[in-house]
Amino acid sequence: MSVKSAKRVLDIFELLAAYPNGLTVKEISHLLSSPQSSTFNVIKTLESEGYLSQDSGKRYKLGAKLIHIGRSAMDSFDLSVVATPHLTTLMENVQETVFMAVLAEEELYYIAKIDNNRSIRTTAQPGLRKPLYCTGLGKAFLAFMPPRIREQILDGTELDAITDKTITDRQELEAQLEAFEQQGYSIDDEENEEGLYCLAAPVYGAGGELAAAISVAGPKQRMLSRKPAIVQSLTETARTISTKIGYTPHNEARGR
Repeated sequence: MSVKSAKRVLDIFELLAAYPNGLTVKEISHLLSSPQSSTFNVIKTLESEGYLSQDSGKRYKLGAKLIHIGRSAMDSFDLSVVATPHLTTLMENVQETVFMAVLAEEELYYIAKIDNNRSIRTTAQPGLRKPLYCTGLGKAFLAFMPPRIREQILDGTELDAITDKTITDRQELEAQLEAFEQQGYSIDDEENEEGLYCLAAPVYGAGGELAAAISVAGPKQRMLSRKPAIVQSLTETARTISTKIGYTPHNEARGR
């Protein structure tokens, strides 16, 4: 296999990672700006080896064989381990509770929590899952993921009221997410837990994909009184962690 073909294989993997519902050969070829005939040959080879699968709609997805490879990679590279020193520094700078989460089956999955000695009680803990639409971390994922995937997730999400401040109107939520994307961070204003105000920012991986999100959470009045400083520390930490896991600014997430 030539180097060019190997690069195309990696490009296909990275592209399909951003489209969990799959893409057709034509769509893959178009998004990668590659000839459809040669793209088809590479895809069929990957499918025959178990690295890709095809659904009834002739859409290709990442295959089961990649699960073992991914697990082996996770064993040697733990995002929370890499991020924890930086999350701890963030906590010390802002003197509030700091979280990190990843996306798992269209839900938020907490992987790290750094408590401050004046932390308020919260149900969020490592290992816990929560909805995306009503949490700061979740809205960071929704705001910065490719629009097509966001639409698919929202299409399958019931916007139930968790508190009196939960946004349950989809148009209002989508307008808010657009604003968050422009400003570079998201906000949860007591939408998941009363009294808790949260600011969150995205973390990107080596391929430009959305790898995780981090947040600072605390009592609303205390957070608002220092919001500019917290936002600066939060976004700087998100950029630092992104760099540590291989992200460079020119690697924009595919599909955006």
